[in-house]
Amino acid sequence: MTPFKRTIASVAFLTLSGCLAKTALDVATAPVKVASKSVDLASKTVDLATTSQSEADEQRGRELRQREERLGRLEREWRDLDRACAEGKEQACAGRDDVAGEIDLLLPTIPAQAGD
Repeated sequence: MTPFKRTIASVAFLTLSGCLAKTALDVATAPVKVASKSVDLASKTVDLATTSQSEADEQRGRELRQREERLGRLEREWRDLDRACAEGKEQACAGRDDVAGEIDLLLPTIPAQAGD
């Protein structure tokens, strides 16, 4: 081997030995990194798939408010139709009865208030 080739080989060995050590370290730690990421992904998936108690409570409260708002609108509509029915408008009487039926269906889904 010529001195020039020996010098090149020595420089290459010193330069590449750091790369080889880094590659060996990466290969050795890869399974740990993959396992860590899969555990993180699994926990995020479980978090997304489950509903916390507070989220469930908020959703129930939102649904209850929407039913109460709908009941309020129906009661106002019933009063208007009842007034029109009292004035002799037959179509208003039929509409009033339809609204009363919807109110009857909606009322059992709304819990009674403490003062009721």
